Amino acid sequence: MTYKLNGGYKPTIKRFADLDGPDYFPTPAWATWALIDNERFEGGIWESACGNGAMSEVLKETGQQLQSSDLYDRGYGEAGIDFLETSRRADNVITNPPYNAAEGFVRSGLSASRKKLALLLRLAFLEGANRQRTIFSQVPPSRVWVFSERITFYPAGATIRGSGTTAYAWFVWDKDSPGTELKWFKPGYKAKYS
Repeated sequence: MTYKLNGGYKPTIKRFADLDGPDYFPTPAWATWALIDNERFEGGIWESACGNGAMSEVLKETGQQLQSSDLYDRGYGEAGIDFLETSRRADNVITNPPYNAAEGFVRSGLSASRKKLALLLRLAFLEGANRQRTIFSQVPPSRVWVFSERITFYPAGATIRGSGTTAYAWFVWDKDSPGTELKWFKPGYKAKYS
């Protein structure tokens, strides 16, 4: 789960699917706190890829009505809900989607959210000719919140040591805010909420 480089341990660069289903990596609490400390969410929130509830437990702190679901049963939320095929709606959708379905989560999330859609994605999601044509030229995010600190995602049972090598950001589509802003989270969330 980790590799040794120059005397230090680093998580593997490429995330991999676990035995319970595709692309399951719980979100560290501090990464969710960074979002809710900087974005205001009015109305209910749907965490549509809730996994073990790591993000949902932080989202409860907003005081907003929360519903949590996942395609797979990981012991939290409503299991068997395919976000890419649902007709369910919510004021806000906030989630860390499986990266192999990120573009689908943008499309479904824009339809499912009445106010805001917030997805935790690799910063490199901004790249790509296809996404430029199908997402960013048609429905660009309102804000991209770049992490100043690296997020490290660990699968269940992994030894927690080292730091991540991939840059992440919260991509927020706000139906009341046209245009795109690029913003940065101030350092310190990892220490404050870990």
